[in-house]
Amino acid sequence: MKLSERDTERYRADGFLALDQVLRPERFDALVAHFERELAALPPGARPEQMDVPHFTDPALFEWLLDPDVLDLVESVIGPDIALFSSHFICKPAGDGKSVPWHQDAYFWRDAIEPAAAAVTVWLAIDPSSRENGCMRVIPGSHLRNDTKYADLQGEDSLFDKQIAAVDESASVDVELRPGQCSVHAATLVHGSTANRSTNRRCGYTMRYMPTTVRFKHESVGHKHQVYLARGVDRAGNVYADPSRAYPELVEHRSW
Repeated sequence: MKLSERDTERYRADGFLALDQVLRPERFDALVAHFERELAALPPGARPEQMDVPHFTDPALFEWLLDPDVLDLVESVIGPDIALFSSHFICKPAGDGKSVPWHQDAYFWRDAIEPAAAAVTVWLAIDPSSRENGCMRVIPGSHLRNDTKYADLQGEDSLFDKQIAAVDESASVDVELRPGQCSVHAATLVHGSTANRSTNRRCGYTMRYMPTTVRFKHESVGHKHQVYLARGVDRAGNVYADPSRAYPELVEHRSW
């Protein structure tokens, strides 16, 4: 699924793009079934929003993370040499799903990859994602600005403990998606989402990639994170993990 020249220009200008489909229907249905099994297996009391880096303990997810159609989309944005940086099932349960405050992904990734701004996220809708159940909101064009400042955030309603201090929410756009649709957004795009107080669950699978010219700081964070060569060749001398094996020890050491 390669982007047209027009779509690529829109992505460059706005920092995000919503698309009708990235996985073939049968592939998407298989991913949904796989996710439902993972969700059902969560230990008692675990929050479903926190299903971060599930591929570290479940290598079967590479069937979708390395899907050729997904990588074709990513290649349209960052070029042919691609590394998988991370993935995350962000599942907001009905009624009490947590909010995601205004942020840029690159802010939280700066200690792991350099330059973090070069990474991208494919946000695949597992459930319908609407304004009512807390869909992603974005500030178009904000990926081109470098003046964001962060402030501490307290409260149990939020997924993060920091947020961008000042955001003009009147400029925001709701990225509403049907199951199987996706969006792609830049790591420096300002985005967030409200809490889910509706009667409908909202889940998306975020698949995060970077060009292999980005350096993974293996020497400082390799004990709690790994990246994978997804397509093409390495350009930064990175150390890559093996997608055929699990790394449960990485999860044990994570604190971010």
